[in-house]
Amino acid sequence: MPELPEVETVRRGLLPSMQGARFAHVAVNRPDLRWPFPDRMVERLTGAEVTALRRRSKYILADLDRGETLLIHLGMSGRMTVSGDPLGQFTHNHPQAEKHDHVVFDMENGARVTFNDPRRFGAMDLLKTATADQHPLLASIGPEPLGNAFDEKYLSQQLKNRNTPIKSALLDQKIVAGLGNIYVCEALFRAGVSPRRKAANVAAKRVAALVPIIRQVLSDAIDAGGSSLKDFRQADGELGYFQHSFDVYGREGAPCHTEGCDGTIARITQSGRSSFYCPQCQR
Repeated sequence: MPELPEVETVRRGLLPSMQGARFAHVAVNRPDLRWPFPDRMVERLTGAEVTALRRRSKYILADLDRGETLLIHLGMSGRMTVSGDPLGQFTHNHPQAEKHDHVVFDMENGARVTFNDPRRFGAMDLLKTATADQHPLLASIGPEPLGNAFDEKYLSQQLKNRNTPIKSALLDQKIVAGLGNIYVCEALFRAGVSPRRKAANVAAKRVAALVPIIRQVLSDAIDAGGSSLKDFRQADGELGYFQHSFDVYGREGAPCHTEGCDGTIARITQSGRSSFYCPQCQR
């Protein structure tokens, strides 16, 4: 599933074509994805202007001039690609329609944004902008890891009484928004913290160090266009490149990248997910 860097990469790729533009035509080619599309979705979007295109955790939020917000989740295999962009940043000719092009947004500026989702775990909804943060999908999400609310004091308070492994705690969206398996593994490696360690037992100095490390891992991934392991594509159809910089994720049995370490990367299963780490470097 795309994590924060992938969703942010898509959002930034969509900005030139969607923000400030109106929906000229909307095609919804099936009744549902993970759940049914909202009532009168085509009617409610057609002619509306996207006043802001933002992200909350792993959701893209398109605020409209009609007081509604289009919520988009990419799910496991969803991708949003742009064609016909008048700014010349994307392919000018619209491609042939594909089998899993479930929603197609034609903008008045000539751009076309296509939502393709073979596995149909993606989702869309329309909600009131003024109360968007109260939507069931958004209401309990923790602070953004790249925002000011996510700091040393906050993280220390959240972890001090947690008897779960630090890996599981950082994956909890109620503690911090948008982190997923890949970037938690990478952040814990850079911090030298074992994913096995109980969250409450991580020393205060190491918790403090985790905050900038998490920020840096996410920033590095965004700069690289995210990670493409299976389905993820940027808005221009290109792959992300951060997977080429993984220190631990997916590297079971490979040598540790830490200078002077002769350890190899191990994989364990925690809460049904694979955790990759160096048993020698991470304690």
